[in-house]
Amino acid sequence: MYWKSIFDKFQNLTVFVVGDIMLDTYIWGKVERISPEAPVPVVRVQKREARLGGAANVALNIQALGAEAKLFSVIGNDFEGNELIQIIAKNGLTKNAILQSDNRPTTVKQRIIASSQHIVRIDSETEENITLEEQNWLLEVIKNQDKKPDIIIFEDYDKGVLGKPLIQAIITWAKQHQIPTITDPKKRNFLDYQGVTLFKPNLKELKEGLKIDLDTSSASTIQKTIESARKQLGVEGILLTLSEKGVFIDFQEESHLVSAHIRQIADVSGAGDTVVSIAALCLALNLTPKEIAFLSNLGGGLVCESVGVIPINKQYLFDEVERLRSS
Repeated sequence: MYWKSIFDKFQNLTVFVVGDIMLDTYIWGKVERISPEAPVPVVRVQKREARLGGAANVALNIQALGAEAKLFSVIGNDFEGNELIQIIAKNGLTKNAILQSDNRPTTVKQRIIASSQHIVRIDSETEENITLEEQNWLLEVIKNQDKKPDIIIFEDYDKGVLGKPLIQAIITWAKQHQIPTITDPKKRNFLDYQGVTLFKPNLKELKEGLKIDLDTSSASTIQKTIESARKQLGVEGILLTLSEKGVFIDFQEESHLVSAHIRQIADVSGAGDTVVSIAALCLALNLTPKEIAFLSNLGGGLVCESVGVIPINKQYLFDEVERLRSS
């Protein structure tokens, strides 16, 4: 009954998701021969598909778990941006806090997949920061919503929506209103999230962001490194994802290493989005650090069983929780 009540409470939460939105497009096909022009496979197209990526996929995960998600971002005023807006609306997400700018293109990641094998990805994007006027617009829209959020997620893909001034302004506003914050960071702004409640990097991001090495074979070594990193970053807690080794959390004077569950991995794309989404809802409900790590780790593993970027299935996640509790 305990976890049932937690899952039921998700539907009472409102989450602001701020960051880089992208269009994930897929070409699904079949390879039957090698090109005579170059030693590359010829993919015969069977299906094309467009999905929400980046911060928009995080919003879909939040929505799939039953909570209300509001997206805040800047995209291009172009064909791809219009398509992105249409898909956002089709999925029942609000679009009035998304600015279409003439100053930048919409980020598009095109994946070509044949027989469940990811052959190539083509990225169309800019990493230029949004303008000062666009930053101010985003901040004012966030502040002036009719309803304040239960938590704010920074979804940072280094595509220019998030920069230090905007990040710090939002964190300051959130603290004034006692709203917890969580970030999924990337390299460029890695050191700019001082004051955030929970900082969720993966192992590669932590190593690159702090220019450190980390021996993951020892829980005590991980703990010492993360304690030092938390102080250096100026954040309240760290949730570190360790791929097949699970997750490590250092938060509220507790630290836990939660092992990953054995899965048939098809695609790791979007797993981080699911982890930060679940962790955000758990944080908003004031769950314990161990519970935050347990549920977000479980959800991140489940989405890896499917090809492509997809949101978590709430019922599947709950069923897995119940299965593990009874085993």
